[in-house]
Formats: sequence, C-alpha cells, structure tokens
Amino acid sequence: MAITNHSLFALKLIAALGCGLMAGVFFAFSTFVMSGLARLQPAQGIAAMQSMNITAINPLFMIALFGTAAACIFLLVSSLLKWHQPGAAYLLIGSLLYLVGALGVTIVFNIPLNDALAKVEPSSTEGASLWASYLTNWTVWNHVRTIAALAAAASLTIALGH
Repeated sequence: MAITNHSLFALKLIAALGCGLMAGVFFAFSTFVMSGLARLQPAQGIAAMQSMNITAINPLFMIALFGTAAACIFLLVSSLLKWHQPGAAYLLIGSLLYLVGALGVTIVFNIPLNDALAKVEPSSTEGASLWASYLTNWTVWNHVRTIAALAAAASLTIALGH
C-alpha cells in the first residue's frame, strides 16, 4: 500500500504537533507542577499526585500520548523504507526520540514510580519517605521526557520541509 505525499505530510504534521503537545505537558510538570507539589506537606502532595495520576488516564491524554507514538512508529518504518529520500533521517531521529526518550522513559521510569506512590497511604511514614525520593526521581525522568519530546517535535518539524 503506497502512502501519498499528502498523507505522509499530514502524518508528519500530526506527529510533530503531538510531540510538541506532550513536550508542553511534561514541561509544565518540570517547571511548576512538581515544585508546587513539593511545597505542600507530604500527605497533601502525595494525595494530589495520586489524584493526578488517576485522572491522567483519560481518552484525550491517552490519544495524545499513544496516538503520537503510533504516528512515530509509522514514520520510523517509512523513513527506513525510504532512506534515500530527503528528510528520512529527521523522521527517524524524531520518531526514536519520542518513542525512546518520551514514551519509553514514561513506561520504564515514571509509571513504576507512580505505581509505587499509588500503593502508599499519604499520611503514613512510609508515604513521607517515598515522597521525598519520588519528587527527585520522577522529576529527573520528566526532564528527560520533556527534552526528548521537544527535540522530537523539532526534528519532525524539520522533516515537514522535505
């Protein structure tokens, strides 16, 4: 099945916008959400983050996160099949940055941290202890996701011109 130039352009645009949207979400957490939560008492911060982690599982966020990944997978394959064409390297790099640096980091690091936080009672000693390391570790990995998604958006945007 051949993909038309218009369809490929639309897919590049959707992927670039999706990466940019996710970079913005991650950026917000890195620049003010997590520091705002850190200013709360541990029990309040834990309860707030537990609530956000539950409400993050919604159709719009999942479409943005995984729909962008699906577009990147298609563009990655397309770049390999059309490696000789201009812009293929930008498609490959942008797709890998998002898939590994944003989605992969989310799955391997941020989600397990969220799962561990979900299991603690916010007002417990265990919760307070976990919260201190959670804030640092989760935020570090979120910085990685932010940079990767933004770099992916830039690379895919450059690919739009090819």
